[in-house]
Amino acid sequence: MARQTTQTDPATEAWTLLSRLMMSRKGHMLETAAAFELSPPQMWALRHLEPGVPLPMSALAGLLHCDNSNVTGIVDRLESRGLVERRPADHDRRVKHLVVTEAGAEVRALVDERMNQPPPGFERLTAQEQRHLAALLRKLIE
Repeated sequence: MARQTTQTDPATEAWTLLSRLMMSRKGHMLETAAAFELSPPQMWALRHLEPGVPLPMSALAGLLHCDNSNVTGIVDRLESRGLVERRPADHDRRVKHLVVTEAGAEVRALVDERMNQPPPGFERLTAQEQRHLAALLRKLIE
């Protein structure tokens, strides 16, 4: 019996391949978080916080796609390690802003450095192909 092949549209194929690439990096993400004694949600929270830019806890919940109550536990652990601080907002003391500490900024920079390393295989692309891929991905994000 002949094997039937189905043609996949280019968008579906591209998305499937991109998803496979991202999933292949899950181990790297988990290793990076563990290297800094962070859970993955703590690592993502820290990466979303810009040094010198206070962020309301509710905004962080939105960025992490989780409930405010989940963010409280994540922030509690980051705060206990001295990586972030909660501060009342100037306009409303009930609103808590998160601020990255100096220690948090150092850990964040090291995490970013590891997480931003291209995965194996990127060296097989020419510099021109890498620029083209980056341009295409920027276009999708915008």
